[in-house]
Amino acid sequence: MDWLEIGKIVAAQGLKGELRVYPDTDFPQRFQTPGKRWLLRPGQTEPEPIKLTSGRYLDGKGLYVITLSGITSRDQAEALRDSRILVPATDRPRLEAGEFHVADLVDLSVFDQASQQQIGRVTDILPAGHDLLEVELLNGKKVLIPFVEPIVPIVDLANRRIEITPPAGLIE
Repeated sequence: MDWLEIGKIVAAQGLKGELRVYPDTDFPQRFQTPGKRWLLRPGQTEPEPIKLTSGRYLDGKGLYVITLSGITSRDQAEALRDSRILVPATDRPRLEAGEFHVADLVDLSVFDQASQQQIGRVTDILPAGHDLLEVELLNGKKVLIPFVEPIVPIVDLANRRIEITPPAGLIE
């Protein structure tokens, strides 16, 4: 089965088994709606089913605090540090036109639209007012490109490429 990573457990929260999770999803319901998820512990290759019983967002921290069925102590929670929380790839939410899953954008080749020359590849997406594409240029330098339609008019997932129209000075 193919999996989507939706978050990473980064710490225990309190004494009753709550967990701090750094999210890797734009869909808050993944951590707020109770139900079945899967846990991939460090060093393991097969995820195990778990039940999310509750979750809340910590404003200003960029983290969720969740509870999992059967995890009731700080020691149990600490034992899950660095574990990944997964869902089946078939649970991927449908997106509107012009919306993209972050995982689909990473590793896409980036081309200058005017010259059709490859300039680099997407290495990460950084959340901001508008998301920023972190692009590693062919010379190894990294630049941040605002992920807005006037600058990134073409995202071609089928051909694994993005075309950009960078304003003067953005790439230099």
